[in-house]
Amino acid sequence: MTKLTFPVEASHIMMFARSIGDTNPVYYDADAAKKTEAGGIIAPPSFAQSVAQFNPDYFLRPKPDQPWFGSGKTATGLTEKSTSSGGLHAEQHFEFHRHIKPGDVLTVESMPGKAWEKESKRAGILKFRESITEYRDQNGELVITARSVGVTTERPVSQS
Repeated sequence: MTKLTFPVEASHIMMFARSIGDTNPVYYDADAAKKTEAGGIIAPPSFAQSVAQFNPDYFLRPKPDQPWFGSGKTATGLTEKSTSSGGLHAEQHFEFHRHIKPGDVLTVESMPGKAWEKESKRAGILKFRESITEYRDQNGELVITARSVGVTTERPVSQS
């Protein structure tokens, strides 16, 4: 991901909370939220992932006039078989430095982290790669640090 900036609005927070089925009033009711430790409306912890909606190149978003791999049991729009052994999202960690609030303008930047390998009897060499994503507010203050780990295998694991 390149460096992205996106505004946080109370309506975004409310719609996100509704979409994940979270009815906590701290996400939408200003009067109720004022009486909490947070002191006002805040975003749910997973709200930071909504940055993808502001990224025009987000890899899971369909693009006009391009085949799309889809999200169902089978691929849609792709006719070639992949020769890759694929990859897995292995871990996700979030460190919250403060709550995301309406009025924040977050700048999100990802950078590579550590890389390491392990040997596997079934899949050969497992290659692990870490990505660090920082969410900073309009004042440059760190709001969230996210660490993601992906793994690719040297060879596909048989289903037998």
